[in-house]
Amino acid sequence: MGQLFFQYLSGRRVYACAACQIHLTRHDDIVSKAFHGTHGRAYLFEKVVNVQTGEPVERPMTTGIHIVVDVYCLKCSCILGWKYIKAYEESQKYKEGKVILEKALINEVDESALLA
Repeated sequence: MGQLFFQYLSGRRVYACAACQIHLTRHDDIVSKAFHGTHGRAYLFEKVVNVQTGEPVERPMTTGIHIVVDVYCLKCSCILGWKYIKAYEESQKYKEGKVILEKALINEVDESALLA
């Protein structure tokens, strides 16, 4: 396996993997906080970094059937949530290409405090 390169994010509020603290996304990339995952509350994000995805599967959810891929931390391989590939319901199409990260599996860090 080759060397992995990780992207580090700047900003006041950054979310990181709870297991290894690698940066995943910024607070500004939150689309919605009104989601639930396996471990409780979850957030829908427009963009994430330092993740890898699994194989697409059709999964029944409370809002209908979706094609999703599980999302894993690129550094420690912990599962973090899932990415919506396809939504069959027209009202759910806004989720396509976006990522759910479970709140219990991520930490919010204040990167500006580290620079002070």
